[in-house]
Amino acid sequence: MTSLTKKLALAAVVAATPLIAATSAAAEGEKYILVSHAPDSDSWWNTIKNGIALAGDQMGVEVEYRNPPTGDLADMARIIDQAAASGPNGIITTLADYDVLSGPIKSAVDAGVDVIIMNTGTPDQAREVGALMYVGQPEYDAGFAAGQRAKGDGIGSFLCVNHYIVQPSSQERCQGFADGLGIELGNQMIDAGQDPAEIKNRVLAYLSANPDTDAVLTLGPVSADPTILALEENGMAGDIYFGTFDLGGEIVKGIKSGVIQWGIDQQPFLQAYLPVVVMTNYHRYGVLPGNNINSGPGFVTADGLTKIEEFAGEYR
Repeated sequence: MTSLTKKLALAAVVAATPLIAATSAAAEGEKYILVSHAPDSDSWWNTIKNGIALAGDQMGVEVEYRNPPTGDLADMARIIDQAAASGPNGIITTLADYDVLSGPIKSAVDAGVDVIIMNTGTPDQAREVGALMYVGQPEYDAGFAAGQRAKGDGIGSFLCVNHYIVQPSSQERCQGFADGLGIELGNQMIDAGQDPAEIKNRVLAYLSANPDTDAVLTLGPVSADPTILALEENGMAGDIYFGTFDLGGEIVKGIKSGVIQWGIDQQPFLQAYLPVVVMTNYHRYGVLPGNNINSGPGFVTADGLTKIEEFAGEYR
């Protein structure tokens, strides 16, 4: 059995409900739509796309990915409305901003469309909008755990490079980290934007103005990759404490080289894969997990990179 086959076989086993290939029980034209808040430029979501593609193939259903090209949440709300109006068997969606997105999601549920919340939002919010369940990582808790870890390593101040500041869950990550350290967040979180050159310049400017900063926290490849370049340019790479949310090719290289101390893996593959499996089996057989599923957090360090390095940006 090849390494990839073994990997995918293991992924199939973790499903909370029976992973059964398409059988005579499958209804004609089963279709699910996953709606994310991510802009087209965010490559981290390629793993999400791979997750739903694999689940769709294994379950024998059609799964479509939709997103607002620029990450505009008002545009995302319209996409959810359009998805519900198209009459799918179910919608899997992020809940990046409850105030903006709860209305369209509740409308979909009221129209008889089953919904699973993934990636962003909380189990409580999923319940409030009428979703079947939540699959994802509690963002504040992940940030808090990271802050406690950094505090144990002697960190007392940091820069949080927030590349998607309009999303409340991104702020929860920074706030959780500050609370884990036991300090005020204050102006240690910057609005970095999403342009790589601008992110790099803003990191350089902050560290130049605040040379005693102990650590850098980034929130994913969009902010991590330019931050690596910034630290290489100002000579701080490998010297300043660097932690990041999520994984990607450059992040894995940074962990391996010692530039990044750890990455927080929320396992986006599972966030996409499991909802398709769960919802399909719910519709076919009436089975549903009794609890929400936390896909993370898990800390990835240089000691555990073998499989992650092999599948970074693809399935990890």
